[in-house]
Amino acid sequence: MYKKSGYPKLIVDLQKLKHNIDVVQLACRDQGVEIAGIIKGCTGLGPCAMQYERAGCAYIGSSRLEQLAPLREMGIQAPLMMVRVPMLSEVEDVVRICDISLNSEVAVLKALNAQARTQDKEHQVILMADCGDLREGFWDKDEMVEVAVMVEKDLHNLHLAGVGVNVGCYGSLLPTPEKLQELVDIAERIEERIGRELEIISGGATSSLMRVDDGNLPPRVNHLRIGEGILLAYDLPHLYGYDHHHLHQDVFKLRAEVIEVKTKPSHPVGEIGFDAFGHRIKYEDRGMRRRALLGIGKCDYGDPEELICCEPGAQVLGASSDHTILDIEDAERDLKVGDIIEFDIKYATIVYLTNSGNVEKVYI
Repeated sequence: MYKKSGYPKLIVDLQKLKHNIDVVQLACRDQGVEIAGIIKGCTGLGPCAMQYERAGCAYIGSSRLEQLAPLREMGIQAPLMMVRVPMLSEVEDVVRICDISLNSEVAVLKALNAQARTQDKEHQVILMADCGDLREGFWDKDEMVEVAVMVEKDLHNLHLAGVGVNVGCYGSLLPTPEKLQELVDIAERIEERIGRELEIISGGATSSLMRVDDGNLPPRVNHLRIGEGILLAYDLPHLYGYDHHHLHQDVFKLRAEVIEVKTKPSHPVGEIGFDAFGHRIKYEDRGMRRRALLGIGKCDYGDPEELICCEPGAQVLGASSDHTILDIEDAERDLKVGDIIEFDIKYATIVYLTNSGNVEKVYI
């Protein structure tokens, strides 16, 4: 059987990952907030998931059951959280694999309850509120309160652990203190009806770390689901200007091999149509330029514009399915076939690379 070796490689620095987990978790704990470490961004890579366990995260979460299922076999004991509302077709596995799940549909809640009864388990649920980002969650908050009461009083194999919200992932909604207070208000309406305090008020994901940094998280928000803010720590500094210099932004690095070096025109020669993905591309004519091809392409990482080339003077021009093209005319190094180019990468690129069987994963 063929075993992938050589390049491309994704280098994963587990010590830097553990550092990021520890720093984020300490900042949250100082404000009474537990975190679920979300591993979907790295496709649930086992050695990465183990760092969340070692750091003592309250939960380890993913949107994919196939990423959570192997964790018990690895010896991970942390509670597992399903962070995409379950499909009806997977409720049996959700109950079998996960300790807790996010939910927004009565039919799914009833199916989860039936499965939990069959498996002789109690499954915890968080009801999601849609406070304007327009992804998952109850829009009608009166309905949400009534469903919470139903779960509490009628679905005896479910435990209503709390409520949650998503902000920013679809509708680009900002997690303002006022927006997160809407979730707290819903939680308190539910608590008044069921006669007890909810354990979890989950105030969003990485973007809600802005409220931790600013110290204005509503006091009752006690849980966040953090993925990118630990794995990459890029968005808040680069998009919103937050100082996260204490976090590593290079937990993941891509290394790819040069497979061709030649001087060629910078503009295609002939009649222009569409590229391999059906797009019309505009090319800049800079005359004859020295170019390098790399043995990696869009099938492995998605968008070449998400690659940050670490080779001084080199520029990413674009890519096809299996090739990446660099302009190396002004590169400081005299690049040759067989040389290795390193890249910093963004969140979506990590998702693609960790999913790619063509990319070897190397842990340091």
